[in-house]
Amino acid sequence: MTKYYKKKTFKGRKVARIFSLILSLIGVAIFLYVAFPVISWQIYFAPIFASQSFEVPIPKTAVTGGRSIAGLLSNAAAGFSVDYTNAENWYPDAQFKKLTNLNYSVSIPKINVADAKVSSADRDLTKHMVQFNTDTAPSQKGNTLIFGHSTLPQLYNPNDYKTILANAYKLGVGDSIFVNMGKVSYHYKVQSIIVVEPNDTSVLAQDFSDSFITLITCTPPGTIWKRLVIKARLSEL
Repeated sequence: MTKYYKKKTFKGRKVARIFSLILSLIGVAIFLYVAFPVISWQIYFAPIFASQSFEVPIPKTAVTGGRSIAGLLSNAAAGFSVDYTNAENWYPDAQFKKLTNLNYSVSIPKINVADAKVSSADRDLTKHMVQFNTDTAPSQKGNTLIFGHSTLPQLYNPNDYKTILANAYKLGVGDSIFVNMGKVSYHYKVQSIIVVEPNDTSVLAQDFSDSFITLITCTPPGTIWKRLVIKARLSEL
């Protein structure tokens, strides 16, 4: 009787191994994309925030707590479907009056921001920073809300408004912010820094007790998980 021997082939196994390796690399890449901001927050940014004076309702310990990883992942997923270069999408439920045409610039020496344009004419954060409310203006009594984009600090480009506030986490109480309107420069000093949930609209509240500006950006840098809120009070002309 003739015996037949089937020659073993490793071609199929090789293809399967390559395919498995590709899937593994994709999985690692996705994990690093999600995990890197968390790791960098804990290593680089949290110690900076912990050394600063925070205003209630956010205590220092809450900045590094990371109590809701599921919520962070949910917000990260939302970032793929929402256009956050449109300031309207930051607080979609907030109601403000029709836009007026306010234009001025902001300089923040500590983080190398010089004459960054601010406008209320539209909500396009790729072209300029956005004044979100129109019931007051810098130098007037009230709280002027200014939104600015951020990204990972190593990607900061002073000429790219998508990265303009990438280093805002370095600001501390007492640091200077200059608002330039026409030929007049208004000097504001940071009085409080807080980190809040992205749906916390309490930071949009008006305050006519003095002249304030409030810078709002996403944090940790490179994510949309939280909002970094920096409030400054008019100091002198």
